[in-house]
Amino acid sequence: MTRVASLYLPALSIERLRRSERPRAQPEARATPSLPVDDDPGACSVPRGGHWRPGARWARGEDPARAAIAAEAGRLALHQQPTMRELGRRSEAAEHPFRGRQHTPLAAAPTPSRREEPAAAPLILASQVGNRQLIAASCPAARALGLAPGMPVTQARALVPDLDIRPADSEADQQFLEQFVLHASRHWTPTAAVSGPDGLWLELTGVTHLHGGEKRFCERVISFCRRLRLTARIAVAATPGAAHALARFGEGPVTRIEVGDEAQALAALPLASLRLAPEALAAATRFGLERVGDLLPLPRGPLARRLGLASIRRLDEALGRLAEPIVPVVPEEAPVATLRLLEPIATADAIEQVIADLLGMIVAQLRDRGAGARSLVLLLDRIDGSEQRLGVGTVRATRDPVHLAHLFHLRIERIDPGGGIETMRLVATRIEPLDATPVGGILAGDAGTADLATLVDQLAGRAGAEALFTIGSIESDVPERATVRSHPLDTPPGWPAWKRPVKLLRRPEPLTNVIALLPDHPPRRFTWRGSVHAVVAGDGPERIHGEWWRRDGEVWAVRDYFRVEDESGARFWLFRRGDGVDDTTGDLSWYLHGLFG
Repeated sequence: MTRVASLYLPALSIERLRRSERPRAQPEARATPSLPVDDDPGACSVPRGGHWRPGARWARGEDPARAAIAAEAGRLALHQQPTMRELGRRSEAAEHPFRGRQHTPLAAAPTPSRREEPAAAPLILASQVGNRQLIAASCPAARALGLAPGMPVTQARALVPDLDIRPADSEADQQFLEQFVLHASRHWTPTAAVSGPDGLWLELTGVTHLHGGEKRFCERVISFCRRLRLTARIAVAATPGAAHALARFGEGPVTRIEVGDEAQALAALPLASLRLAPEALAAATRFGLERVGDLLPLPRGPLARRLGLASIRRLDEALGRLAEPIVPVVPEEAPVATLRLLEPIATADAIEQVIADLLGMIVAQLRDRGAGARSLVLLLDRIDGSEQRLGVGTVRATRDPVHLAHLFHLRIERIDPGGGIETMRLVATRIEPLDATPVGGILAGDAGTADLATLVDQLAGRAGAEALFTIGSIESDVPERATVRSHPLDTPPGWPAWKRPVKLLRRPEPLTNVIALLPDHPPRRFTWRGSVHAVVAGDGPERIHGEWWRRDGEVWAVRDYFRVEDESGARFWLFRRGDGVDDTTGDLSWYLHGLFG
């Protein structure tokens, strides 16, 4: 008996976007400490929570002035309230006279309420369809306002002025589904496939007993999606078409029907559940056909002439009259090479020799697949039962055994053989397609362009992959926002026409003792990091305005940048906050932002 499950992710685009924008947890406000309310300590003379000395006169319950003193002290401001020592706690050590005093309030203060975060604006994703922008996905708040997928963005903006509009990324959604289906094929069922832009097909025949039955399997899948912060619905039926329709138009997160109940379960669903073409749906509307049940008693011939043969095929596939095969995604196994040694080895030369043999085996497998390795992991089993791992990576796919052996040679000192290594395995954890390398120019005697990938791999093996990058520019007027790190082999985008320093400081550093003529002259003298610099030449100003669309504080912000050179020949890039005329543009303070070569 065939059983197929259809997993539907109705808000994949929105929820995938919000997963990457998870807000940081705000620290809770601490309650102000206060004295205990219970004035009757019972058998013990120390009130609970106050930690007063039992002999303190003011802490005695029979002292009639206690309530008056506490009330009078409670009416004072917090910084004026007396300390516990002043009120009779003589066993407490005196505070340091030159240290800030932390006063303990005597009156109970109300716990500050946690500030409620403002509700996020309704979010929609827009996609370009011809010359129009249409809503591709909308969040629940937007759907509650009537903003449904397919509506023009201009109409949605007119209905909701404060709408959060972002571009839809269908390629990212497809990549997420491809990763999801690989996880499903490795952990749930060997037959899994992507079902449209928002779901998966899972073949459950012969595998549900491994997960505790169909019901238990569906609950586990829903829980797994909930941990990923995804809304999911799943339906199980005997045909893929019925499972697809019930998952998207059924009720409840889990729907299961038995074999032979497809017609009764689909009768009440709309015709869109059969995945009909838009032309067929429009024709069915003209003839008054709205539900799947409306198609069941009609003759097949006239129905095919009105809706098309493809619509009849979809109906037969959903009812089980025609087979609908599922083309599964087959996860590709990583290339692995294993060598079991006759005698344990412990020397660096012996280990490198075995690594060379393993690389030869891996390269042969990669050549058969037409691929190259991006990352390799070496697993070493010692005679004491422990395992060591050593990994290398490349910036570009390669299957050059000499280059890969050199990368392992740079990290050979990290291996601790212990009493000896008896088994070594090499796994290509990440591979990519690798085409043939043209050698026509090399045979003709051309030198060609130098390949920096080998150098980058060797430097990354010594300094780390994060230490190598190139600097590119992005569209921004503010200098600290106009640069971005990119891949070491990427071609940096174009730079602005005006000059920029070689080294840009992470944060602009303030300058002191600056002497300059307002409003448009560079400084004549300034002090930076304790050193005085006398300026002999200067150029500028280059005026940069704040990006008012990012935050309100930059609406009137102005920076005037200057390139200056001091007596020693050092060249600096510094700026003054404000235009030197209007106080609202800046406070006329000076900062150093970069250094020229």
